[in-house]
Formats: sequence, C-alpha cells, structure tokens
Amino acid sequence: MLNQVVLVGRIASEVKKEEVNGKPQVFLTVAIPRSFKDVNGEYQTDFIDVRLFDMVGSNVVEYCKKGDVVCIKGRLQTRTIEKYHSKMNIIEVIAEKVTFLSNKKDD
Repeated sequence: MLNQVVLVGRIASEVKKEEVNGKPQVFLTVAIPRSFKDVNGEYQTDFIDVRLFDMVGSNVVEYCKKGDVVCIKGRLQTRTIEKYHSKMNIIEVIAEKVTFLSNKKDD
C-alpha cells in the first residue's frame, strides 16, 4: 500500500508555528491552481492544509513566507475534530520533505 503526495504550489497563508501536545508544529496552506477551466471558463484553485514537524517545519519557518513557491512531498492523514456539535473528518498533508522553489527575498 502507498500513501504519498507531491504538491507544487504557492504558500497561501502566513506560516504558523504552534505548540501542540508539547511539540512544535508548523501549519500552512498551499494554493494549487487546477490545469483545466470550469464550465465558466475560469481556472479554479485548491487550497491544501499542510502540517510540518521537526527540522522540516523549522526550515520552512525560517526561509519561507506567504507567496513563495514550494514543492512538498508527504502523506495524507485524516483526523477527527468536533465543530458545531458534530464530528468532522479533516484530511491534511503531513510534510516529510519541502523543496524551496522561489528565493527568499530580503525586505
């Protein structure tokens, strides 16, 4: 069996570092435009949530920002959350490797 995902897109949100259960985790959203047009003749964009751990997350916090292009290799993972008094399943990408495809710009 295989659970592997490769995404190339732009970071669509500010990179957030949080402590979850005592461990640092990094969260971001990647915007990936679809390669075909919808019935209205427009390109749609998918926004994929990504979670990063350890050095992978630390490197992204240090070198990436909103708008940067990245390639993310990882796996899909589901988790259940309770929202609005009902349980919902969330699918997210757990990043194992991130390749920076755009340079860090000095501000």
